[in-house]
Amino acid sequence: MHLIEKHAVAIRWLTIGLGLCFAVMYANQQILTGDQTQMLEKGYLGAYHQTWAAFGNAASAVGNVPGSLSAFVIGGPLLIWDSPWSPMLFLILLRLCSFLLLDAVIQKIFSPPVRMLFAIIYWLNPWLLYDSLLYNPSYLCFFAALHLWSAFKLREHASFIYSFLHILAIGGAMQFHYSWPILAVISCYLLYRRMARPSWSGVAVASVVILASLIPYCLEYINNDSLSRESDRYFGYGAVHVYPVLKAIFYWLRYGSTLFSNRLITDVSFDWITSISWLKMIFQYCWQALLFIIGMITVVLSVNVNMRAWKTIKPAIKRGSPIADNKQWMLLYAGAAVLAIVINAMLSPITFSYWHLILTFPFALFPLLVAAEAWQEELPNRFIKGMGVITVFFIAVNLVAAHDSDKYSYKVDYVEQVTHYLNEKGLQREQ
Repeated sequence: MHLIEKHAVAIRWLTIGLGLCFAVMYANQQILTGDQTQMLEKGYLGAYHQTWAAFGNAASAVGNVPGSLSAFVIGGPLLIWDSPWSPMLFLILLRLCSFLLLDAVIQKIFSPPVRMLFAIIYWLNPWLLYDSLLYNPSYLCFFAALHLWSAFKLREHASFIYSFLHILAIGGAMQFHYSWPILAVISCYLLYRRMARPSWSGVAVASVVILASLIPYCLEYINNDSLSRESDRYFGYGAVHVYPVLKAIFYWLRYGSTLFSNRLITDVSFDWITSISWLKMIFQYCWQALLFIIGMITVVLSVNVNMRAWKTIKPAIKRGSPIADNKQWMLLYAGAAVLAIVINAMLSPITFSYWHLILTFPFALFPLLVAAEAWQEELPNRFIKGMGVITVFFIAVNLVAAHDSDKYSYKVDYVEQVTHYLNEKGLQREQ
């Protein structure tokens, strides 16, 4: 481990730089669809015409998400620099902040080699980088990281500012996606288990701020019937049909593995390699076989480390049971995330896809990190080689996915698409 510790700073900055390069690459080659144009329209209307929408993107079955935050994260950067890249770079900055917040917690709990592993399996992970585009779930990792970081700060004593930020993380996520109750359930468990000691004045002030920010939305909701959406589904659909709950739990296991979204695996055409149909088909089958085989192997690994984590936290789940150390605290937090996923899947009127639960992706890595601490002590040389293999694998997957997948293509240019969309909509800055 001496080699990693000796060059830790250089490796860390190299990893951060590599992740930023991939994020920009993904961003530049994102295929503009309705998810992005909804946000762009609201942001440009605010920046160009001072018309700030009181609601966010339309969501499946339940209407638009509340609040103006999704308009501000696009329009705000545009007020500073009038370029399609300004909101995109702001998003990448928020995602970098998510890494730094999570890393600040990881640093307090794990050894330098495991901290380095976290940098690779979070910051270079296609699960994270594949969402480097302007749509609402891309912002959730920041609020998830803020939630964990503030909770960790509150584990020993109350603090107004950390309590304020903790509740603000839930309120911020609320204005981007309906998966925000996951954070609320985790907070409730932390409170029950006395894993966090909130300052009630901080909680109250943050709640007032969140409610005040939703007043324009409430007024708009009263007068705008289009903000609500009728559906043949109902709350509690998942509890009745069971499959949505099982699928949601499987996503938790997949986030801790390399069984990535099918959009990344099955939608690669390889037309940038060859135009011969049968040769493209061979590349496609080989690519899919490689990713599915490696993915299923790592899912088995994910199941194993989660079962070990469950055995570790089972005696400490109830209030009053001692928490052995910060590793167990982190595993209990991850356990609360699984509980939150199950509750939300039971209550949701829809069956979740990967982006509905991507908020929990960072937390799904915690059991793996705890297991990795033992691995790096018992098999240090294999641990180093394993990190190298994972890094090379992630680089290869990201290079392909950023150029040729369901959401990204080397044939498109982000700025050109945004410029074309603005011209089509007649969105021009007022003189």
